[in-house]
Amino acid sequence: MQTHLKKRVEIVVEYPALKRLLDRLDRAQVTGYTVIPALAGRGHDGAWSSEGLAGDAGRMVMVICITDPARLDPVLDEVYAVVARQIGIVAVSDVQVIRSEHF
Repeated sequence: MQTHLKKRVEIVVEYPALKRLLDRLDRAQVTGYTVIPALAGRGHDGAWSSEGLAGDAGRMVMVICITDPARLDPVLDEVYAVVARQIGIVAVSDVQVIRSEHF
């Protein structure tokens, strides 16, 4: 079966920044994304967990999207506009997809 090279972008941000991030992905014409709760982890400042948090402050989410390599720079420009002022991690990797027209 034929596969097609795309770029997978994973963004971890605080929940209060999620709407701004999704608006920016829409602006960059990302055709789809998935939001996943991030429950715990370890970073530059040590371990963290959302366990016991009463509000949304401090909660983290991961947004995953796949885009065409030609669209990557505009997508990253929009993502950076959000994470530059927030806690956030952005990772980009190569991925192979079966249905190229979806991305």
